[in-house]
Amino acid sequence: MVRLQNQFLENSPFAGDGTMVAVELPEPDVQIITSDGRSIPAHSRILASASPVVERLIARPQKRRSSDRKIHILGVPYDAVFLFVQFLYSSKCDKEHMEKYGIHFLALSHVYFVPQLKQKCIGGLAEQLTIENVVDILQLARLCDAPDLYLKCLKLLSNNFNTVEETEGWKFLQNHDPRLELEILQFMDEAESRKKKTRRHREEQSLYLQLSEAMDCLEHICTEGCTSVGPYDTDPSKNKGPCSKFSTCHGLQLSIKHFATCERRVNGGCLRCKRMWQLFRLHSSICDQTDECRVPLCRHFKLKVQQDRKRDDAKWRLLVRKVVSAKAVYSLSLAKRKSEDELRATTNYYRMGSFEI
Repeated sequence: MVRLQNQFLENSPFAGDGTMVAVELPEPDVQIITSDGRSIPAHSRILASASPVVERLIARPQKRRSSDRKIHILGVPYDAVFLFVQFLYSSKCDKEHMEKYGIHFLALSHVYFVPQLKQKCIGGLAEQLTIENVVDILQLARLCDAPDLYLKCLKLLSNNFNTVEETEGWKFLQNHDPRLELEILQFMDEAESRKKKTRRHREEQSLYLQLSEAMDCLEHICTEGCTSVGPYDTDPSKNKGPCSKFSTCHGLQLSIKHFATCERRVNGGCLRCKRMWQLFRLHSSICDQTDECRVPLCRHFKLKVQQDRKRDDAKWRLLVRKVVSAKAVYSLSLAKRKSEDELRATTNYYRMGSFEI
């Protein structure tokens, strides 16, 4: 008993030095009984200040009159209980002990409401997650109301389900907790749906951005001229090198030349011309410089829209909004990237200046 008391006193937060604390603290007045029948002496005031649950247990009337009160902590190894009580004295827990008894500490900290230890356990167990123990820790996190740890377990399990499915922990869960199994499978299904939705959204944004770039490239060709196509009052042959502004410029020039000479376009039988026609229409829907615009058919499409307002296509209006939005977002991202690069260059300049000094 003296050895146990000294260990607690040495780790006590009240300790200035061992001798001083030994004089100040009274004799232990609580006995903590573990599953193997062994007892751990402790001080009721210290335990009560660290855990409101223990405080209520100590304050509960005893059936038998005795100088020492007894608190039973069962279902946990003696060493884990001893270290738990030591934490109530010192608020300290070694990493080695956390690795060995982390699961027991989480259960004890939840049952006896010790938030500081519980947070340490959540962080420690999150670092110890493996394929073999993820199911056990997930079940414990669910019982102990540890949502962050529970979510991390779900993600690890979901990403490695084929391997986890072969473990003993998963087989045990299937036989004894079908509700949790269903909850895990639902999470995996929702996660897969979110991935598909995100992937589809990215593909759509990429398409809208490509259309936005095509609009800029079309305006560039029809206003400035490029390698082989340009307005009537410019000589595109001067620019013999590949276009440095847009990667799609060469392909778009070929499409424009095809559109101008295609004989099947008149009868509406050329798919390539249909796409070019839609590109001109999309430009007209976005363009706000009708009188000055030099892109072919821009004014034509605007007049047609004014005449057929009642027949305006809702899907087409949505496409126009999406392309405009993608263009705005891309422009903002470019401006942000440019400002970050300028800030980084300025910072490096001053660093070099201070180094030279």
